[in-house]
Order: sequence, then C-alpha cells, then structure tokens
Amino acid sequence: MKRSLKVLLASPRGFCAGVERAIEIVERALERYGPPVFVRHEIVHNKHVVESLRAKGAVFVEEVSDIPEGAHTVFSAHGVSEVVENAAKERNLPVIDATCPLVSKVHKEGQNHAKKGREVILIGHAGHPEVEGTQGRIPGGVLLITTAEDVASLAVRDANKLSYVTQTTLSVDETRDIIDALKKRFPKIVGPDVKDICYATQNRQQAVRDLASQVDLLLVVGASNSSNSNRLRDVGVELGKPSYLVEDADSLDPSWLDGVSSVGVTAGASAPEELVQGLIQRLADFGEVELHELAGVDESIIFKLPPELAVSATATHA
Repeated sequence: MKRSLKVLLASPRGFCAGVERAIEIVERALERYGPPVFVRHEIVHNKHVVESLRAKGAVFVEEVSDIPEGAHTVFSAHGVSEVVENAAKERNLPVIDATCPLVSKVHKEGQNHAKKGREVILIGHAGHPEVEGTQGRIPGGVLLITTAEDVASLAVRDANKLSYVTQTTLSVDETRDIIDALKKRFPKIVGPDVKDICYATQNRQQAVRDLASQVDLLLVVGASNSSNSNRLRDVGVELGKPSYLVEDADSLDPSWLDGVSSVGVTAGASAPEELVQGLIQRLADFGEVELHELAGVDESIIFKLPPELAVSATATHA
C-alpha cells in the first residue's frame, strides 16, 4: 500500500500580472506581425515559457545588434537601459516595451531623485537584467548595494542629498534590513517603504511563510536564474525547512522525500501553473497525494497592454 503524502499548495503562486502581460505582448506581436518577432533577453526567466514562445516564432537574442534592421522587437519584462533603447532606435527597430510597469515605476522614482540632485542608491543584485536596466535609466548612475553590510563602505557625495530605490524581486525581510541600515547611517535619505517592493513578490513570500510552518519539505517551482524564485526558496530555508528550487517535475530528487509526510509547493512569478501540476503528478509516484490549497491574497491586478497591441489582432483584420 502506498504511503499518504499531504501536498499543500501556496496561494498566490506562479504568474504575476507583469509576467502575464509580457507573455501576452509577445503572443500578440506574433499574431499581428507574423514571425519572427525578436525578443531581447528571455522575456521572463523560465525556459519552458521561452521554449513555448520560440516554437510560435519568437527569436531570443542577447543584444540589439543581433536583430536585423527594421525587425519587430520586444524588450523583456525586466526593463532595459537607455543605451539599449538608443541602439534599437539607431537600427530602426519598431520596439514594443514589455517592461513590467512596477519596474518602470522604479525607473521613474530614480529619475525623479536624480532631477532633484540626489545621489541614488540601488538595492539589488549585480548582473540581474532588471538591475542593469535600472542602472542605465538613472542620470548620473547609481551606487549598487546588495546587503546591509554594504552600507558601511558606501562612499557618497553628500549624505544630505541621498535616495534609494530597490529591485522589485528581492526578499522583503532582507530589503527591510538594508533600508534600516541606510537610514541609520544616513538619517536624511529618502526612498520608498519596503512595501513598495512588487506586490506579487510580497504576496508570494508571505504565502511561503504561511505554508512552511505546516510542511516537512518546501518545493519552489522556478528557474535557477529567477531572482524571485530563489528568494522564495531562501524564505523556506530561513524558516528552518528543507527547501529546494526545481525547474520542473524532472528536477525532483526522490531522496528529498525520505521521512517526509507533508510537502509544500509554490512557484515563482515566472513559472507556469502546468509545471506545478506536473510536479504534483510526479509526487504521486511516491505516495497517495492528498492535495490542499491554502487560502491567500486574491490578486486581481491586470496591467494594460502597450497601445499598439491593445486592440486584438483579430479585430484589426475584421
């Protein structure tokens, strides 16, 4: 007889409004203009999403210089620097910008601070596309820090004219500690409250907190290069639960289930629900799954599509 395996699903989990919008932008662009549509960088950090769009005719490139002149181009949800935008203009690329509106909001906040003569500190991870885009959107550049410990070594121009902005996909707790350290060292610094971190990031992290206390093991469906997915795993680890990031069902290591009677499952903001369902089916190979979905915040946010795609392609051909 199979053992019983209790599986608790976090809510909310998976796609956020910014990711849904970015994927829809690529799909509508393909529908309207026909393939190929070129996408600079992975539209979102998930290889399954990327492969699905590639099969429909999307071509993913790392640099604007890899795109033929005049070809329809989409910028990823992470945002891009002004240098990248200008390079696209030079190549006469008709660009559709899929930057998440919450990332664009961070760009605007940083630009406003710079206009007021404040030096901008960016809390984020070096090399992440969102961070690179934000760094390249704020006049005069930014000072990048990743941990509260980094605050002590900051060399600023004027402690009385300082501001900060944050990457949208960070750990809420970690960011709070960094902001506290900044305010302690620079009492006149201005910037958003920690609650300004992306709503989806906060909701998913809170859902993992609610989940972790009830399970023996936490599995986070998401890509290894997905910042928000890694942070979900980190939350589980901080709460003392064995926690693993899995790309898909094939990434599950059966040894993780030794002595485990309850498993918590969630997914990063760029992971499709079909991967979650695939993981649950895989877990059923190791026990009689008893599935429960936890109650959580109901996300009803929908971001508008860019105006050039707002009317459906079918309507324009009618």
